[in-house]
Amino acid sequence: MVDDAPLTAMRARELGRKSVVVGDRVRLVGDVSGSAGSLARIVRIQERTSVLRRTADDDDTTAEGRVERVVVANADQLVIVSALADPQPRTGFIDRCLVAAYDADITPLLCLTKADLAGPEEVLGYYAELDLPYVLSAPDGDLTELRKALAGRVSVMVGHSGVGKSTLVNRLVPDAFRAVGIVSAIGKGRHTSTSAVALRLPDRKRPSWIVDTPGVRSFGLALVSADSLLHGFPDLVEGTVDCPPNCEHTETDPECALPAWVEKGHADARRLESYRRLLSSRSGGDGLEGPDRG
Repeated sequence: MVDDAPLTAMRARELGRKSVVVGDRVRLVGDVSGSAGSLARIVRIQERTSVLRRTADDDDTTAEGRVERVVVANADQLVIVSALADPQPRTGFIDRCLVAAYDADITPLLCLTKADLAGPEEVLGYYAELDLPYVLSAPDGDLTELRKALAGRVSVMVGHSGVGKSTLVNRLVPDAFRAVGIVSAIGKGRHTSTSAVALRLPDRKRPSWIVDTPGVRSFGLALVSADSLLHGFPDLVEGTVDCPPNCEHTETDPECALPAWVEKGHADARRLESYRRLLSSRSGGDGLEGPDRG
């Protein structure tokens, strides 16, 4: 989009295999009028200020774990959309998104939908030590707080299918017409959005964009370093001060100080369990087990 006018452009051959992703800022040549039948060329991709990425697998020794999938470039906020019920919240997935956000230096925002069906106390209690910003949403409820949080930002929205993400997008951008699915009887959403798309919010005073992404079943972290993985759990970082050198913080490290840190009430035991589950999944273990995980 140039000067608020949509146009069609193709990637120039000189860019080689360098891909263009949603959120990229590019240099164009050719016909940039946006008139019917016009075609411009993308000849340069500007340096990215942030890159939100994921893999299909946590283990970087697998083919799926070695392939980087860029979700969006140049975003400054990650809106993690999770339903409070139908389907039940999956804190394991939220934890993964938080790790990816901190690794990309993107501010996270937790958006809890279907607040008419359940209260947020359990989920918020799990993240009590993080002071994680959040907003609540209910069908036909007021979106003032969410709009304030989105104003002046480029926000990427992620979430499992069925959590109401597309419904939110349609309410925020009435002419978006994002497909809305249903939730099956066993609580699994049907995938609706099939591709990421950037949408401008109707706010002329503070230019704001949201990037709606397809519903995802997993958020692989194979490309996130072990140190960055820990810093995705800031409530546990201080607890590693008394760990021996080169401690990997797994259950097989008998001198790891994290269990004692948790036992003293400095952090929620479920957070340590989630962190160690992610560590295990990086080495090929099952990191997605459990009803509220992955």
